Amino acid sequence: MDPSSHDYIYRMEASNVGLDGSLNSVKLICYGDDSTLVDRRFEINPVEALSYTTCVESRIRHYKFSVVKKNTTRLCASKPIITVNGKFPGPTLYAREDDTVIIRVVNHVKDNVTIHWHGVRQLRTGWADGPAYITQCPIQTGQSYIYNFTLTGQRGTLLWHAHINWQRATVHGAIVILPKRGVPYPFPKPDKEEIIILEWWKSDVEMVINQAMKLGQPPNVSDAHTISGLPGPAPNCSSNGYTLHVESGKTYLLRIVNAAVNEELFFKIAGHQFTVVEVDATYTKPFKTGTIFIGPGQTTNALLTADNKIGKYLIAISPFMDTIVATDNQTATATLRYKGTLVFSPTALTAIPPRNATPMTTNFMDNLRSLNSKRYPTNVPKIIDHSLLFAIGVGVNPCSTCLNKTRVVADINNVTFVMPTTALLQAHYYNISGVYTDDFPANPAMPYNYTAIHREYADVKRHKSVPIGCGNYDPNNDPKNFNLVDPVERNTISVPTGGWTAIRFRADNPGVWFLHCHLEVHTTWGLKMAFLVENGNGPNESILPPPTDLPKCIMDLDFAIVMDERPAWYSRPTRKATSLYLRLGRRSNK
Repeated sequence: MDPSSHDYIYRMEASNVGLDGSLNSVKLICYGDDSTLVDRRFEINPVEALSYTTCVESRIRHYKFSVVKKNTTRLCASKPIITVNGKFPGPTLYAREDDTVIIRVVNHVKDNVTIHWHGVRQLRTGWADGPAYITQCPIQTGQSYIYNFTLTGQRGTLLWHAHINWQRATVHGAIVILPKRGVPYPFPKPDKEEIIILEWWKSDVEMVINQAMKLGQPPNVSDAHTISGLPGPAPNCSSNGYTLHVESGKTYLLRIVNAAVNEELFFKIAGHQFTVVEVDATYTKPFKTGTIFIGPGQTTNALLTADNKIGKYLIAISPFMDTIVATDNQTATATLRYKGTLVFSPTALTAIPPRNATPMTTNFMDNLRSLNSKRYPTNVPKIIDHSLLFAIGVGVNPCSTCLNKTRVVADINNVTFVMPTTALLQAHYYNISGVYTDDFPANPAMPYNYTAIHREYADVKRHKSVPIGCGNYDPNNDPKNFNLVDPVERNTISVPTGGWTAIRFRADNPGVWFLHCHLEVHTTWGLKMAFLVENGNGPNESILPPPTDLPKCIMDLDFAIVMDERPAWYSRPTRKATSLYLRLGRRSNK
């Protein structure tokens, strides 16, 4: 019992429902507005907890996410940050394939809030997807919203995070989708599973972004990266670091999540190799590597065998950047510690990849192949109804309100996205006019081989990444090298600096879906658009009606990023519509 923090912790020694050894806690959280949250929780091995009932094929999993501010100390300084249930990183959402998940999100902070279940295939449940002003209006202070969706055809690790402003810097966590009961992993069963979340830490995100918008420039880089919430030793601060405890001879499944808002990262453990078995909740052909390359929004599951001598080994993450863009150059560290290691044993070190190690990133991505087995076929679309060309870029606009009289903007096909004040999905469902336009330029003024300043990360629902290439795309020869057998299926894909990628997907899920860069700075500048997939034939091919508690829109004017100016090279007349989208007809099996 801790009377100062108002919490009580106890361990359950025995249980008849699989809770043996669970750590239970009861905590009172006062919000200062005459309301108090009684926070009760337990921590347990989730694989065991989800296996104690075998008579039900699929279940309903209930969660409650309370969005609260909590004073948090990192890098020897304390500040209040927005969290879920007072945790940084936030709680892990556990379920099995085919389970229905119901999460009640309650907003106890002054800011508007939404939660996005990144990579979850929301079949006809676009209202639960989460991007603010795209599929829903934000949850206002003191209000709540229930997200309700079913996990269909997916198993592995995904990410949930806030999807408004830059809140996902601290509001994020892992989603673990276990296989159906009785279905084994398609790789050797690990002895234990560990979740490792990689993050981007800034002492005052709102102040930095507001200052950047006034200047019309990119925001400052992060103060540090963190590993599962901890930065490890840093300049001028001997901060604590995360420790991964292992036993000799055992195998561990590492569920690695990149929740960093702006940076692609290398992940290494001194003296150890990984076997990659899954990315973005899709099984892959296993391959060995000493370095994992992972972008923001991506997840990677890798097997790690504790086959080295007893001791301590450095875990390190470092940024990748192959052009002249500032990154946080500090290396965040943690420790892998074998059971039986002496207290003062030295830590074995490892070499950090060069910041611009493009060959290493290319090799890692080239090795990713879908499992494409009988149970888990890849099913690459072979018939193409429409070929779409998107040119992405970054430019500079005049800005009368900016201190430097210019503002950095980003675009797709020469159009910068303007945030609406009504959610696009609502506008589509209720036929509200004046919210969006389908007047999307087919032939941008710039050359389609435009060289972007920076690598981009596209976040769309599920797609097959056929190839990735550097330099100009050759429409005559490059398609000859497309992998149509076992391309990796991802929800977030890297587009190299000055390069291109090709994806194939079926428009088989009605609704409005957000396509945007997953580097938050580029999203802020307007590198985003929406796909509208029309209803098909019959009720099973139509979006479900909106839930009764769908939030109403009140624009977050204090922190809204409204890109109201076109790039200087854009010659088309300005439209009255506020948002751009691409309308896709829906056809079965195509």
